[in-house]
Amino acid sequence: MNQERRLTTVDIVLAGVFSALWAILNLTLGPLGFAWFGLPIFCDFAVFFTLLLAAWATGKFGVASLVGIVGSVIVLAIRPVPVNAVFAISAIVFDLILSACHHKLILRAFNMTISALAVLVSAYLAGAIIGTFFMNRPFDWALLFWGGWHTVGGVISLVITLPIIGILERANVRKINGT
Repeated sequence: MNQERRLTTVDIVLAGVFSALWAILNLTLGPLGFAWFGLPIFCDFAVFFTLLLAAWATGKFGVASLVGIVGSVIVLAIRPVPVNAVFAISAIVFDLILSACHHKLILRAFNMTISALAVLVSAYLAGAIIGTFFMNRPFDWALLFWGGWHTVGGVISLVITLPIIGILERANVRKINGT
């Protein structure tokens, strides 16, 4: 295995920091979205904001999955609602799709397209699974309505997070990882 592909201590620490951020945002913003709008858009924003930043900061396969799994476990320990586990699955799918651009979230058309695709597919998948298995609604409702609203949350995360990543890149903040 190439040294560049192995997770370093810094990668694991960053995964821990982003897992904590995942949990904090899910426990605070997620309920606000439901209280204000009755929609999951802030849940998805919390998830994909965190995953995009984690993937950008490390540039390595497995970190986003680790963040999703650990973050979901933390959220489940504090608020034991099984729906939250679906976002761990979504994080794994996100991580797999992001492999197409080698986890390089840079401001190039191909990389941004893959990043957007990873978010949109993963968010939609989470919504479709939650709508199908946890909402006690018809299958077509889960696919069309609930999956769609989760995707809207993913779009919001892209619109907010990608400019932040661009600003961080221009400020050379990425140097924390030694790359």
